[in-house]
Amino acid sequence: MPTPDSQTLPLLAITMGDPTGVGPEVIAAAWGNSRVHAACRPVVYGHPELMRRAVVAVGSTAQVAEVAGPADAASTANVICCVRTGSDDALAAVPRQIDARGGQAAYNALVAAAEAALAGYVDGIVTGPLNKAALWRAGHHYPGHTELLGELCGAGDVAMMLYLGPTAFATRSRGLGVVHVTLHTALRKIFGELTEDAILTKARLVDAIMTRLNGERPTIGVCALNPHAGEEGLFGDEEQRIIAPAVARGLAESLPLVGPLPTDTLMVRARDGEFDAVVAMYHDQGHIALKLLGMHYAVNITLGLPIVRTSVAHGTAFDLAWQGTAD
Repeated sequence: MPTPDSQTLPLLAITMGDPTGVGPEVIAAAWGNSRVHAACRPVVYGHPELMRRAVVAVGSTAQVAEVAGPADAASTANVICCVRTGSDDALAAVPRQIDARGGQAAYNALVAAAEAALAGYVDGIVTGPLNKAALWRAGHHYPGHTELLGELCGAGDVAMMLYLGPTAFATRSRGLGVVHVTLHTALRKIFGELTEDAILTKARLVDAIMTRLNGERPTIGVCALNPHAGEEGLFGDEEQRIIAPAVARGLAESLPLVGPLPTDTLMVRARDGEFDAVVAMYHDQGHIALKLLGMHYAVNITLGLPIVRTSVAHGTAFDLAWQGTAD
């Protein structure tokens, strides 16, 4: 096959994430992979000196070149072009610890990259992981990337979807997405946030994105909340009061929904190809199942934004950071 003209490849802003975690090392380690440069033109957003430290940590020979903006980036496998964001305070953030300076650095990189995408200077953003506690210590009170990006972009309805492409499966020919009705919230608060409208909003978003990714309308499985889907109300009635009525409303507007179904069997059926997408009621209900299927193949996609944003499906991994061992 012919090699694509590099100038036709999408220009992607790669945010460093929290510099006290694995984000800079993951970028440095992945940079030399030829598949990266065959697929896109990457440019890092963060502090160039932190990027240089990460290059040393992973034993790379790449050079880090500071550029004024994405238009000046000419990255190669051996040259990491970096747009400086934030202040030198980030250089003093303590590795492997929750540090407000790391939270501020992650915030600055994300805001700059999102603004570049909104202005059309880059075609999308790929974010390194941030630490929510560090973000809060820096004074930015958001539960995570999803909510912060929703505000930055002026988006009304947004959602986190974890996605596994078809190559992650032996039994599927299409990708699988899991979207979450409630996300970064305490378990005890889920019951107050779970509504018919919230379920339908996420179902509409995942229907639209999976249609684009797979080229055809998906079949969407809707998770129950309680064990055994409530067992006719014996173990909880949210299925009868909230989830089933939401599914009925979705079917009335031609959404391809099935459920509510017990999650333990639903995810097995999804793995085997019966469902193309799953609507999970809360964070761990979707995350644990999908990551067991293929954590290191998973992509985090924010739905509902006017820009493209993807991310890794893991966190800052303080236990691994700055030891040169991060995958």
